[in-house]
Amino acid sequence: MENERIVQSIKNLFEGADERDWQKVRSSMVKTVLLDYTSMTGGNPAIQTPQQIAEAWAAFLPGFDKTHHQLWGFDVNAKENIANVHYTGKADHFTNNEVWTVEGTYETELQKENNQWLIAKHKFNLTKQSGNISLPVIATQLIQTKKIITMNKVKFQSEGLTLTGNMYFPANFDAAKKHPAIVVSGSWTTVKEQMAGLYAERLAKEGFITLAFDFRNFGESEGQPRFYESPALKKIDIKNAVTFLGNQPEIDSERIGAFAVCAGAMYTLMAAAEDKRVKAVVTTASWLHDSEAVKLFYGGEEGVQHRINAGLASKKKFAETGEVDYVPSISETDPAAAMYGPYDYYLNPNRGAVPQWSANKFAVMSWVDWLTTNPMPSAKKLTAPTLMIHSDGAVLPQYTKNYFNDIVSPNKKLHWVETKLQTPFHQFNFYDQEQEVTEAVLEATKWFKTNL
Repeated sequence: MENERIVQSIKNLFEGADERDWQKVRSSMVKTVLLDYTSMTGGNPAIQTPQQIAEAWAAFLPGFDKTHHQLWGFDVNAKENIANVHYTGKADHFTNNEVWTVEGTYETELQKENNQWLIAKHKFNLTKQSGNISLPVIATQLIQTKKIITMNKVKFQSEGLTLTGNMYFPANFDAAKKHPAIVVSGSWTTVKEQMAGLYAERLAKEGFITLAFDFRNFGESEGQPRFYESPALKKIDIKNAVTFLGNQPEIDSERIGAFAVCAGAMYTLMAAAEDKRVKAVVTTASWLHDSEAVKLFYGGEEGVQHRINAGLASKKKFAETGEVDYVPSISETDPAAAMYGPYDYYLNPNRGAVPQWSANKFAVMSWVDWLTTNPMPSAKKLTAPTLMIHSDGAVLPQYTKNYFNDIVSPNKKLHWVETKLQTPFHQFNFYDQEQEVTEAVLEATKWFKTNL
């Protein structure tokens, strides 16, 4: 069992590198590590901190489309709090449909601290290179000529739960400087691989560090019950995402903004109205409702009350038995679905129907939280500079106008997009269609560069 824990600690280092999860890389090591890759790079072994190692790898590995490490033949020799491990490894590095492969053996020493095995010494002995051995130079050139952005997987805490996100860095990123950052949120039920990730990547190309993350109960983040949609809890998660960004050494904690699409605008506006650390806000195709608006989408007063009653019964069942009732997230045939209709974005695997998202599970208890939330009063507490992007063909256009009019910040702008599409079908164009996304990113970039 102890040998398995030692081996897993080593695997965490390599898995973190492949996943671009630099937090995982850093947490696998002691405070200073003797690193020896001289058989491949020349020079001398060096004592480095986990932060220095992670930064060096983060500045090089993203020049490849992906990397894949394979390890085998672990020979573990553990005595008390020291373990020495000899093993064999192979690393494939892919770029532009070509591969550079490195093979060799490793000698890794680990120390046991606070019941965790952490890497203290790490040596690689090169035995073979194959494929296109020029790929390291190409990868370095891609970084240096600023042709690519980088993405790291990160984790942070929200009320004791571990949330997982993708953090995007601009091509001109300089770790020695402080940068502005933006929390990016997508629509209800969604995961970071959908519209949040798209906008986070596009805004990173404009020079911002951005974070798209899975809210609690969804995607790779923790939280029970799964697929439970709660605007109040998502508001808290956004605040904790701001806390996480503000604690990063490369981010200026006084220059954090928030960008949100659809229902993400509801959560973000409520969070920004309460959290003055959010210095600027941009919303696109915002979904904002009150008790009257929800009747338009969920079968009038009777339909709304039916869903609330079902949600209350489901909450009671979960509290008593731990069982969760679900309906589909999207359906063209089941009127009980959270979204009932021909909404191509969520049904099309080339658009929003990505593997990481569930089209089949929406926790019935969510109806209580969703249908009784009213974000409209938060406008009178919102003091951050706010840009709202919307159209007559997006959802509930008058509600966006009403909210905008009530924002107390004198620094606010309403950007109205022309369309011939009828409401709500233009809404989905803002999720991923080039024309609407480009216009939204252009306006958001100008707003953030002026106000962050």
